Amino acid sequence: MKPRIAKIVQRRKRKLQKRLAKISQPAQPGPMLNPGAIEYDVAERDAGMVYGGIGAVHLLIKQLKLDEAINARLNIFKLYNPYTESDHVLNIALNILCNGDCLEDIERLRNDAVYLDAVGAERIPDPTTVGDFCRRFTSLHVEILQDIINAVRLKVWGQQKPDFFKEALIDADGTIAETTGECKEGMDLSYKGLWGYHPLLISLANTGEPLFLINRSGNSTSSKDASRYLDQAATLCRQGGFQKIRFRGDTDFSQTVYLDKWDSEGITFVFGIAAMPNLITIAETLPETAWKPLLRKPRYTVATAPRRKPANVKEQIVQERGYKNIRLQSEQVAEFDYRPVKCKQAYRMVVVRKNLSVGKGEAVLFDDIRYFFYITNDRKTLREEIVRHANDRCNQENLIAQLKNGVSAMRMPMDTLVSNWAYMVMATLAWNLKAWYALSLPVSGRWRDEHKRQKQQVLRMEFKKFRNVFILLPCQIVKTGRRLIYRLLGWNAHVGILFRAIDSFRRPLRC
Repeated sequence: MKPRIAKIVQRRKRKLQKRLAKISQPAQPGPMLNPGAIEYDVAERDAGMVYGGIGAVHLLIKQLKLDEAINARLNIFKLYNPYTESDHVLNIALNILCNGDCLEDIERLRNDAVYLDAVGAERIPDPTTVGDFCRRFTSLHVEILQDIINAVRLKVWGQQKPDFFKEALIDADGTIAETTGECKEGMDLSYKGLWGYHPLLISLANTGEPLFLINRSGNSTSSKDASRYLDQAATLCRQGGFQKIRFRGDTDFSQTVYLDKWDSEGITFVFGIAAMPNLITIAETLPETAWKPLLRKPRYTVATAPRRKPANVKEQIVQERGYKNIRLQSEQVAEFDYRPVKCKQAYRMVVVRKNLSVGKGEAVLFDDIRYFFYITNDRKTLREEIVRHANDRCNQENLIAQLKNGVSAMRMPMDTLVSNWAYMVMATLAWNLKAWYALSLPVSGRWRDEHKRQKQQVLRMEFKKFRNVFILLPCQIVKTGRRLIYRLLGWNAHVGILFRAIDSFRRPLRC
């Protein structure tokens, strides 16, 4: 960050902190929110926009040469008239970063002269043209686009410190993307009774990056194509430099036919497995000495003084109205060796026994015992840690929620399965750019610990918050000679991180 800019940022920070530090406030004669007489005017010469952070994203795109990679390999057009493939792909991703959640929001951007100047465009594709572009895709084109994005991803990983590459945690999960139309090719009735598609997500839990996103028919099984893309994800992570690979998934992904293959390839796996009668029988016949209490780590530690726990309103209503109520009394964990029918060797089976009380209102009706099984080839890790690994996979549900609600990547605006798949991948690029933005933040110097904390903070940040603090920054666009200046007109607590990111995006990548 330039010294002049650093001084301005610090001055604005101190000014706001002084304003907010006032604990006592004199009595107000009226409401605090009272701006007085308001008038609107239109500037004749000065122009601004609210997407001041989008310039930093463009610097990142140029540093990674993402646009060049797309145009070099994604051959959709024979002629550019006038837009290239990267114009369309980035148009979708940037629309989402600039607070858009559907194709129609592109119209808002293409009618904003300041935005067009900010991205260096005479014009950008309109929503209809973008839709036509998505419909040009074949399945092969979508696969190529994902390969392009992953090739760029390797560049970002290549800038990370050695401890980044200890172990890649690769998660697999499916979700239902509901549709409202009646004529969308590939839609079907899902196992949840909803019409739509059934996308498959393969992600890197370490960073929350979607590695592969595959659109499938609504009635597809959760595990369809999972093994193929898990293999591709493992290859990608090994190419990126990860020393170990670990697969994780729920019971839908315990495809025992592939376990021997993954084990022989040195891949560690932890999958949930259905509580089949034979497994329950084995668990019930284990001696009581085989069971140990399952101690779970607290989700977080409270830094402030402990507060009085509020009354459990939900529990009170359940008791008053006599609803069925299930309470967890205790958990124990044990293990045994088990060879699935489709495997040539036995694997470690970790089993959790949950002791539950089933009641109605305040009365306890009976006790219930339920078993949860996890199959793994990891024989060194403590059984409690195996359970934690399996449960941490639930963080992928948060990622899916972000892709659905924050990024709006699963709105399915097109009329075919493949065109919706193409849109999903291009929309998800907005989330990938957010992840790469965080991973590109430098960590060095005497502020190393603080920089590391900030990097994790941005990496784990919800998409909406990232957009609000790093993209939606009021700014003025000034064109002088060969320079395009984004002049920020406001300040927030993350502007310092923004300028650190900009400095990083301007440096050449390490080979």
